[in-house]
Amino acid sequence: MVKRIVALVLLVLSLSLQSCASATAGLKSYIDSYDGYQFLYPNSWVEVKVNGGPDIVLHDLIEETENISVIISPVPEGKTLEELGTPSEVGYRLSKNAIAPPDSGRTAELVNAESRQEGDKTYYLLEYVVQLPNQVRHNLASVIVRRGQLFTLNLSTTEKRWEKSKALFERVVNSFSVY
Repeated sequence: MVKRIVALVLLVLSLSLQSCASATAGLKSYIDSYDGYQFLYPNSWVEVKVNGGPDIVLHDLIEETENISVIISPVPEGKTLEELGTPSEVGYRLSKNAIAPPDSGRTAELVNAESRQEGDKTYYLLEYVVQLPNQVRHNLASVIVRRGQLFTLNLSTTEKRWEKSKALFERVVNSFSVY
């Protein structure tokens, strides 16, 4: 009888502790105070040094093709994100110029484009299905214009892992903040 009570108490305690887990459990914070941005990323991911490419690249230790990167590009003087176009227009241009440029052997289909407001800042959240010669991938991106630059956070995974990782990756992309 005592064992059953102890087991029941342990079960209730473990369930209550599990429900107290934060929304950022399993995530680390990446902060670039020089360029002025931050985001959350999965604990098992590590930084990869890339010369002449994105500002930062992180990838999963096990699924090495699963990655996140931040690219910083100039925009015409004084332009805002809204002046560059709607979420769909910006997403379409990014798909043609950055994700699947001509002669890359890739195609990208923009499957969702929406806007998110955070105070006085507007972010566009973009979702793509990308066809490579040997696989299909799923990409999520968050873009914002600040200080005359376009900041693009891009997260990519294989299509077969997308459904399993979707909620986590959406939290990661939504955590992107430029200050």
